[in-house]
Amino acid sequence: MNTTRFYAIATACLLTFITASAQNYDEVNYDESKVPEYVLPDVLTCNDGTRVTTAKEWEQKRRPEVLETFYTQEYGRTPTEKICTTHTLIAENTAALGGLATSQQVLFTFRGQGKTVQALLLVYIPNNRKGRVPVFIGYNFKGNHSVTTEEDIIYSPFFNRLKDRSDARLVRGNQTSRWALTEIVKRGYAVATMNYNDIFPDNAKGGPESITALFTDQSTSPEAWQALGAWAWGSSRIADWVEKQPWANSKQMIVIGHSRQGKAALWAGAQDTRFRVVISNDSGCGGAALSKRQFGERVGKINTTFPHWFCRAFRQYNGKEESLPFDQHELLALVAPRHVYVASAEEDRWADPRGEFLAAYNASPVYALYGMKGIPSSEMPAIHHPIATDMGYHIRAGVHDVTDYDWKCYLDFCDKVFGRK
Repeated sequence: MNTTRFYAIATACLLTFITASAQNYDEVNYDESKVPEYVLPDVLTCNDGTRVTTAKEWEQKRRPEVLETFYTQEYGRTPTEKICTTHTLIAENTAALGGLATSQQVLFTFRGQGKTVQALLLVYIPNNRKGRVPVFIGYNFKGNHSVTTEEDIIYSPFFNRLKDRSDARLVRGNQTSRWALTEIVKRGYAVATMNYNDIFPDNAKGGPESITALFTDQSTSPEAWQALGAWAWGSSRIADWVEKQPWANSKQMIVIGHSRQGKAALWAGAQDTRFRVVISNDSGCGGAALSKRQFGERVGKINTTFPHWFCRAFRQYNGKEESLPFDQHELLALVAPRHVYVASAEEDRWADPRGEFLAAYNASPVYALYGMKGIPSSEMPAIHHPIATDMGYHIRAGVHDVTDYDWKCYLDFCDKVFGRK
């Protein structure tokens, strides 16, 4: 055969294969009857085949194995190197939220490799408090100015770099509906929020401007961390600051996230045991949802749409979820014996609500090792009927969002966990 013709045919076959593969995981399945048969890895079975029967065995043998799998196969390895970090209080308002709270704006400055990255933390602390208070730690999507209409809130560093000052994202209070600040503060909780773009700009070329560029190890290996790892790392740096504050209860820190930040919150909670409660709101694929169900967003789709989120090793499962040697129930299990709460929305089929619920259910055996109550049944609860044992789950009416109903459930759950009722 002519060499040119041979390569032409080979190239055409390769393109056909790639296209077919892409179509395979680009096809969105919203039909439960089309979910393939799958077998979840047993969260209590070690790599050598032995089965964990005690909490001690989980902590000493199985948990490190599971954590290592997520380091090398999905989120990438978080560096252990310490980065120079300083904190500067740049603004304070003792009459925030109509006098209910004190707001503080704290500039975080990270330095490494001759580079500097800055991030701005916005904190609301209840004025009517007795002693130290629990703290919700979570990222916002559109800048600190988006969570409130208060005029004194400074634009996050990422948003100060926007050249188009008419950008709709610069409108104050454009995401207040996602932050029930008044209710949170009235319930006696503080809130610490930061724009996630300050830590890692959410685009495929964001790495050089992110905190990952500050580390000595700039590995391009398949297990090198990317945005989700960086965002999880940033949550822990917020916790470093929070636990030193005289108004904060360092034993009652809660990490919370919506959508992609729900994924990051779970990963932060899996690694950092200081987070007493870990909350995932509509986190979907690569978050709480089981990948093997291939329902809604799939591994290949998320890896091609957002190539900067997960480590490159995760791409080997594009269109091949059946070959995954792990799944997201094991991520939820890493939070035990602390508390995890997973929330879904009825119309958010892209995030696979049933897959999110089943992941929580299948993480429950690890909680049982500690004598704790997990999700009691594989049958999903009805809309607006939350489960609140030592784990939490609810599905609400509506779409992919964070609502006042979600916050009420989270506050009720945390009150229960912290014995505040």
